[in-house]
Amino acid sequence: MNLVRTKKLILIAAILLGTATANAQNKVGQLSLAPTVGVNYSKANRPGEKFVASFVGGVNAEYGLSEDFGASVGVYYSMLGSKVKNEEGSAKIKLNYIAMPILVNYYPCKGLAFKAGVQPEYLLSAKDEDLDVKKKCRTFVLNIPVGVSYELANIVVDLRYVHGTQRFNKHGEPFKFKHCFQASVAYKFKF
Repeated sequence: MNLVRTKKLILIAAILLGTATANAQNKVGQLSLAPTVGVNYSKANRPGEKFVASFVGGVNAEYGLSEDFGASVGVYYSMLGSKVKNEEGSAKIKLNYIAMPILVNYYPCKGLAFKAGVQPEYLLSAKDEDLDVKKKCRTFVLNIPVGVSYELANIVVDLRYVHGTQRFNKHGEPFKFKHCFQASVAYKFKF
């Protein structure tokens, strides 16, 4: 490949990339909806717990407050899990929630956003191995999500850490999902 052809390809790629990122900025008064799918990587705070990967998906709506800030609210089906192996054997907890993250998004530059807020969660089901333990768990918990996302050509890659602030069981040893890392991909429809 000669040098002139290489320069032309680089110039075309730069123009395409510039066009794509020009659409990835926050606009005042703009509403967007973003269907989202991803993975939770979570564990409880019991001794010997191991991380478990599980599904998260839903939709997120964002409103542009200014060029630098946006507010968003989402509705997600969020699965959390944790497993432990000890002398007594192994156990696995599976919790399914409807999560509603309410976030403030800060855009320091085109496409890049830092996020923080609160995340109320409503318990749908809870199993410890094959036993239904929903009655032993809190129906409602409030968590704190923080994260970062990057948008390019309306595709948003989002990484979050969700800190559990409350125990999920009602009685006994206080189990929390203190550690939940979330990675997701969304396509943003702007209105």
